[in-house]
Amino acid sequence: MIQISDLEKSFTLHNQGGAVIPVMAGAHLSVARGECVALVGASGAGKSTLMRMVYGNYLSQGGMILVGGVDVASAEPREILDLRRRTLGYVSQFLRVVPRVPAVEVVAEPLFCVGVARDEALARARALLARLNIPERLWGLSPTTFSGGEQQRVNIARGFAHDYPALLLDEPTASLDARNREVVLDLIEEAKARGAAILGIFHDEAARDRVCDRELDVSGFTPRAA
Repeated sequence: MIQISDLEKSFTLHNQGGAVIPVMAGAHLSVARGECVALVGASGAGKSTLMRMVYGNYLSQGGMILVGGVDVASAEPREILDLRRRTLGYVSQFLRVVPRVPAVEVVAEPLFCVGVARDEALARARALLARLNIPERLWGLSPTTFSGGEQQRVNIARGFAHDYPALLLDEPTASLDARNREVVLDLIEEAKARGAAILGIFHDEAARDRVCDRELDVSGFTPRAA
Protein backbone atom coordinates (compact mmCIF):
# COMPACT_ATOMS: atom_id res chain seq x y z
CA MET A 1 0.00 0.00 0.00
CA ILE A 2 2.92 2.32 0.81
CA GLN A 3 6.12 1.76 -1.15
CA ILE A 4 9.19 4.01 -0.99
CA SER A 5 12.39 3.52 -2.95
CA ASP A 6 15.61 5.51 -3.48
CA LEU A 7 14.13 8.56 -1.75
CA GLU A 8 16.33 11.63 -1.39
CA LYS A 9 15.81 14.89 0.48
CA SER A 10 17.86 18.01 1.05
CA PHE A 11 17.10 21.49 2.35
CA THR A 12 18.39 24.69 0.76
CA LEU A 13 19.20 27.47 3.25
CA HIS A 14 18.37 30.56 1.20
CA ASN A 15 19.22 32.88 4.09
CA GLN A 16 22.69 31.35 4.32
CA GLY A 17 23.97 31.77 0.80
CA GLY A 18 21.95 28.92 -0.66
CA ALA A 19 23.80 26.23 1.29
CA VAL A 20 22.37 22.77 0.59
CA ILE A 21 21.98 20.37 3.52
CA PRO A 22 21.41 16.72 2.53
CA VAL A 23 19.20 14.97 5.09
CA MET A 24 18.19 11.70 3.46
CA ALA A 25 19.46 9.44 0.70
CA GLY A 26 18.48 6.00 -0.54
CA ALA A 27 15.48 5.70 1.76
CA HIS A 28 13.32 2.67 1.14
CA LEU A 29 10.44 0.98 2.94
CA SER A 30 7.16 -0.78 2.36
CA VAL A 31 3.99 -1.02 4.43
CA ALA A 32 1.46 -3.69 3.53
CA ARG A 33 -2.26 -3.60 4.13
CA GLY A 34 -3.04 -4.41 7.74
CA GLU A 35 0.52 -3.65 8.86
CA CYS A 36 1.85 -0.97 11.19
CA VAL A 37 5.48 0.10 10.80
CA ALA A 38 7.19 2.34 13.36
CA LEU A 39 9.88 4.81 12.31
CA VAL A 40 12.63 4.93 14.90
CA GLY A 41 15.96 6.70 15.25
CA ALA A 42 17.59 9.49 17.22
CA SER A 43 16.13 12.99 17.23
CA GLY A 44 17.01 14.65 13.92
CA ALA A 45 17.42 11.35 12.06
CA GLY A 46 14.62 12.24 9.65
CA LYS A 47 11.48 10.51 10.96
CA SER A 48 9.23 13.55 10.63
CA THR A 49 10.83 14.56 7.35
CA LEU A 50 10.05 11.16 5.87
CA MET A 51 6.44 11.34 7.07
CA ARG A 52 6.00 14.80 5.57
CA MET A 53 7.36 13.61 2.23
CA VAL A 54 4.90 10.71 2.20
CA TYR A 55 2.07 13.16 2.85
CA GLY A 56 3.33 15.53 0.17
CA ASN A 57 4.19 18.45 2.46
CA TYR A 58 7.88 18.20 1.52
CA LEU A 59 9.16 17.68 -2.01
CA SER A 60 11.77 15.00 -2.53
CA GLN A 61 14.86 15.46 -4.69
CA GLY A 62 14.65 11.95 -6.08
CA GLY A 63 13.06 8.55 -5.68
CA MET A 64 9.51 7.24 -5.54
CA ILE A 65 6.72 7.34 -2.94
CA LEU A 66 3.83 5.12 -3.99
CA VAL A 67 0.65 5.33 -1.90
CA GLY A 68 -2.26 3.39 -3.32
CA GLY A 69 -0.69 3.51 -6.74
CA VAL A 70 -0.05 7.30 -6.74
CA ASP A 71 3.56 8.49 -6.78
CA VAL A 72 3.49 11.37 -4.31
CA ALA A 73 7.03 12.37 -5.36
CA SER A 74 5.89 13.30 -8.86
CA ALA A 75 2.11 13.79 -8.51
CA GLU A 76 0.33 17.02 -9.41
CA PRO A 77 -1.10 19.02 -6.49
CA ARG A 78 -4.68 18.03 -7.41
CA GLU A 79 -3.67 14.35 -7.31
CA ILE A 80 -2.16 14.77 -3.85
CA LEU A 81 -5.27 16.55 -2.59
CA ASP A 82 -7.47 13.73 -3.90
CA LEU A 83 -5.13 11.16 -2.31
CA ARG A 84 -5.46 12.92 1.05
CA ARG A 85 -9.21 13.12 0.67
CA ARG A 86 -9.79 9.44 -0.07
CA THR A 87 -6.74 7.32 0.65
CA LEU A 88 -4.13 8.83 2.98
CA GLY A 89 -4.97 10.11 6.46
CA TYR A 90 -2.55 11.95 8.73
CA VAL A 91 -2.83 12.39 12.50
CA SER A 92 -0.32 15.08 13.40
CA GLN A 93 0.58 16.26 16.89
CA PHE A 94 -1.21 19.58 16.45
CA LEU A 95 -4.78 20.45 15.52
CA ARG A 96 -5.13 23.17 12.88
CA VAL A 97 -8.71 24.25 12.25
CA VAL A 98 -10.72 27.24 11.13
CA PRO A 99 -11.91 29.21 14.18
CA ARG A 100 -15.61 29.03 15.06
CA VAL A 101 -16.16 25.65 13.35
CA PRO A 102 -17.71 23.28 15.95
CA ALA A 103 -15.66 20.28 17.04
CA VAL A 104 -18.26 17.81 15.73
CA GLU A 105 -17.97 19.33 12.23
CA VAL A 106 -14.17 19.37 12.42
CA VAL A 107 -14.26 15.61 13.03
CA ALA A 108 -16.93 15.00 10.38
CA GLU A 109 -15.21 17.04 7.64
CA PRO A 110 -13.21 14.11 6.15
CA LEU A 111 -16.52 12.25 5.74
CA PHE A 112 -18.20 15.25 4.10
CA CYS A 113 -15.31 15.36 1.63
CA VAL A 114 -15.91 11.80 0.41
CA GLY A 115 -19.64 12.26 0.03
CA VAL A 116 -20.99 10.72 3.22
CA ALA A 117 -24.45 12.04 4.03
CA ARG A 118 -24.37 14.82 6.61
CA ASP A 119 -26.47 13.03 9.24
CA GLU A 120 -24.36 9.88 8.97
CA ALA A 121 -21.09 11.84 9.09
CA LEU A 122 -22.15 13.79 12.17
CA ALA A 123 -23.33 10.61 13.91
CA ARG A 124 -19.95 9.00 13.38
CA ALA A 125 -18.19 12.16 14.58
CA ARG A 126 -20.26 12.21 17.76
CA ALA A 127 -19.51 8.56 18.41
CA LEU A 128 -15.77 9.16 18.11
CA LEU A 129 -15.86 12.25 20.32
CA ALA A 130 -17.74 10.28 22.95
CA ARG A 131 -15.35 7.37 22.67
CA LEU A 132 -12.41 9.72 23.17
CA ASN A 133 -14.07 11.21 26.23
CA ILE A 134 -14.69 14.71 24.89
CA PRO A 135 -17.60 16.06 26.98
CA GLU A 136 -20.81 16.44 24.95
CA ARG A 137 -21.14 20.06 26.07
CA LEU A 138 -18.02 20.83 24.00
CA TRP A 139 -19.08 19.22 20.73
CA GLY A 140 -20.78 22.37 19.45
CA LEU A 141 -17.85 24.63 20.35
CA SER A 142 -14.72 25.44 18.39
CA PRO A 143 -11.80 23.23 19.49
CA THR A 144 -9.57 26.32 19.38
CA THR A 145 -10.92 26.99 22.89
CA PHE A 146 -10.11 23.47 24.17
CA SER A 147 -7.21 22.32 26.32
CA GLY A 148 -4.19 20.79 24.59
CA GLY A 149 -5.26 17.26 25.49
CA GLU A 150 -8.80 17.84 24.23
CA GLN A 151 -7.47 19.27 20.96
CA GLN A 152 -5.26 16.23 20.54
CA ARG A 153 -8.24 13.91 20.97
CA VAL A 154 -10.31 15.90 18.47
CA ASN A 155 -7.41 15.57 16.04
CA ILE A 156 -7.32 11.81 16.57
CA ALA A 157 -11.09 11.54 16.09
CA ARG A 158 -10.81 13.48 12.83
CA GLY A 159 -7.99 11.21 11.63
CA PHE A 160 -10.01 8.06 12.26
CA ALA A 161 -13.39 9.36 11.06
CA HIS A 162 -12.89 8.12 7.49
CA ASP A 163 -11.63 4.57 6.91
CA TYR A 164 -8.45 5.62 5.12
CA PRO A 165 -6.63 2.75 3.40
CA ALA A 166 -3.33 4.30 4.59
CA LEU A 167 -2.60 6.27 7.76
CA LEU A 168 0.32 8.36 9.01
CA LEU A 169 0.47 8.73 12.80
CA ASP A 170 2.78 11.22 14.49
CA GLU A 171 2.98 10.44 18.22
CA PRO A 172 -0.73 9.51 18.52
CA THR A 173 -0.52 8.65 22.24
CA ALA A 174 1.69 11.54 23.35
CA SER A 175 0.49 13.26 26.54
CA LEU A 176 -2.68 11.15 26.80
CA ASP A 177 -3.86 9.72 30.10
CA ALA A 178 -4.11 5.94 30.43
CA ARG A 179 -7.82 5.84 29.61
CA ASN A 180 -7.57 7.78 26.34
CA ARG A 181 -4.29 6.12 25.39
CA GLU A 182 -6.13 2.79 25.49
CA VAL A 183 -8.86 4.13 23.22
CA VAL A 184 -6.31 5.31 20.66
CA LEU A 185 -4.49 1.96 20.68
CA ASP A 186 -7.84 0.23 20.13
CA LEU A 187 -8.55 2.52 17.17
CA ILE A 188 -5.17 1.66 15.66
CA GLU A 189 -5.79 -2.06 16.09
CA GLU A 190 -9.22 -1.72 14.49
CA ALA A 191 -7.73 0.16 11.54
CA LYS A 192 -5.17 -2.61 11.07
CA ALA A 193 -7.91 -5.24 11.26
CA ARG A 194 -9.81 -3.59 8.39
CA GLY A 195 -6.64 -3.55 6.30
CA ALA A 196 -5.18 -0.07 6.75
CA ALA A 197 -1.45 0.34 6.14
CA ILE A 198 -0.04 2.45 8.98
CA LEU A 199 3.28 4.30 9.20
CA GLY A 200 4.00 6.09 12.44
CA ILE A 201 6.31 7.67 14.97
CA PHE A 202 5.82 6.18 18.44
CA HIS A 203 8.09 7.35 21.24
CA ASP A 204 5.77 5.49 23.60
CA GLU A 205 7.66 2.18 23.62
CA ALA A 206 4.84 0.16 25.16
CA ALA A 207 2.39 1.46 22.54
CA ARG A 208 4.88 0.67 19.80
CA ASP A 209 5.32 -2.87 21.07
CA ARG A 210 1.56 -3.40 21.14
CA VAL A 211 0.44 -2.09 17.75
CA CYS A 212 3.51 -2.10 15.50
CA ASP A 213 4.53 -5.17 13.51
CA ARG A 214 8.08 -3.99 12.96
CA GLU A 215 10.42 -1.01 13.26
CA LEU A 216 12.50 0.83 10.68
CA ASP A 217 15.52 2.83 11.84
CA VAL A 218 15.74 5.86 9.54
CA SER A 219 19.29 6.60 10.74
CA GLY A 220 20.46 4.28 7.99
CA PHE A 221 19.18 6.78 5.41
CA THR A 222 21.29 9.68 6.69
CA PRO A 223 23.80 10.74 4.01
CA ARG A 224 27.40 10.04 4.90
CA ALA A 225 29.86 12.93 4.91
CA ALA A 226 32.17 12.95 1.91
